[in-house]
Amino acid sequence: MSSHGYPRSLRLLTAGDYRHVFDTAVYKVHGKRLMALATPNSLGHPRLGLIFSKKNVRRAVDRNRLKRLVRESVRLQQHRLPSVDIVVLARRGLHELDNEAVHRQLHGMWRRLDREAHRQPAGRSDVVDPPAQASSGQR
Repeated sequence: MSSHGYPRSLRLLTAGDYRHVFDTAVYKVHGKRLMALATPNSLGHPRLGLIFSKKNVRRAVDRNRLKRLVRESVRLQQHRLPSVDIVVLARRGLHELDNEAVHRQLHGMWRRLDREAHRQPAGRSDVVDPPAQASSGQR
């Protein structure tokens, strides 16, 4: 996508989209008080979902500010991000960080995600099948 807009096509819209990312997350990237789970998609561009719970970020004004910052970061970095579905989760204390600190954390997370996505192909051949491993040790 060449524009810097934030259309519906860049968003995870349904509960099924979120569930798919949680069930099949290939990439896990941490920032300070932030975490992103991602799974490859075949759309040719990234999609974003946000989970900022009241338990971790109490005030609505803080949740809204932080969600705006994450959306803006993805909007500006969308051309550098791999073709993945991303769910960003907030952790306790995130609201204590100022906007610049959140931007720095997100920028670092997107770089690490891009690096992981290019280093490790989607069809992870390095994973051992757990049932085969468990059955070989029993007798």
